Amino acid sequence: MEKEDTHIALFNGKAIRRKLIENKWFFSVVDVVGALTDSTIPKRYWADLKTKLEEEGFEAYDKIVQLKLIAEDGKLRETDCADTEGIFRIIQSIPSKKAEPFKRWLAKVGYERVQEIENPELAQERMKKLYELKGYSKEWIEKRLRGIAIRQELTDEWKNRGVKEEVEFAILTNEISKATFGKTVEEYKKLKNLKRENLRDHMDDLELIFTMLGEAATTRIAKSEDVEGLEENKTAAKQGGEVAGNARKELEEKTGESIVTEENFLDSPEKLKKKRKKLIESAEILTV
Repeated sequence: MEKEDTHIALFNGKAIRRKLIENKWFFSVVDVVGALTDSTIPKRYWADLKTKLEEEGFEAYDKIVQLKLIAEDGKLRETDCADTEGIFRIIQSIPSKKAEPFKRWLAKVGYERVQEIENPELAQERMKKLYELKGYSKEWIEKRLRGIAIRQELTDEWKNRGVKEEVEFAILTNEISKATFGKTVEEYKKLKNLKRENLRDHMDDLELIFTMLGEAATTRIAKSEDVEGLEENKTAAKQGGEVAGNARKELEEKTGESIVTEENFLDSPEKLKKKRKKLIESAEILTV
């Protein structure tokens, strides 16, 4: 869904929101302005600059598009964005000593995406590195990456079977979650005291395994029964989730322990500060 499509890259410790559209990165112009100018009100700086560009007929202005990105309040907000070429041209209008380093950073972002398209394993390696820096075990990371692949296979199947993205994906995901764990995604996040965080990044190994089972079973059922449209896919999603839910209940009965847990990977502010510093210093995640 769209929230998951908002990616963060770091430039000199500044977060730059971006979104991938047809294998091309689009960047939040306000974030770029904030990183280059150190303005306390980058929105106002960009509003003034945008007016100036429009009056001057600057061609980069025509390349600005509105995309929904996650805002500070955790909600999706329409945000002025531009692709790499557009950002390059906007930078020319901003007097800043950081312009040249930022251009190199921007070129690196685009090049790494090209590399990942040609060799998807590179994207996985970068993701592994990120999770390792956050303190996840290698065993957990392998399961998380496998879960991403299974999820992708499922959403591709949904698209092929007449399911619309965003809202309907969320409906079907909740059907699987309810049948697997007895909770919707939002209820599960509330149990773990999560807000903007990705639920799966805060699951333990067994929770990830049963999530994968529910989604893999849903994909298999959708194919075998050749379902079409939202309602038929809802039935398949519920059935797939029940496969995982029954397995979960059987394990809980044998062990006497609940698989569904409020435990998560949230860290103390001090740990997060150290990890953020480590991430910023890592050349693997597009920093300068």
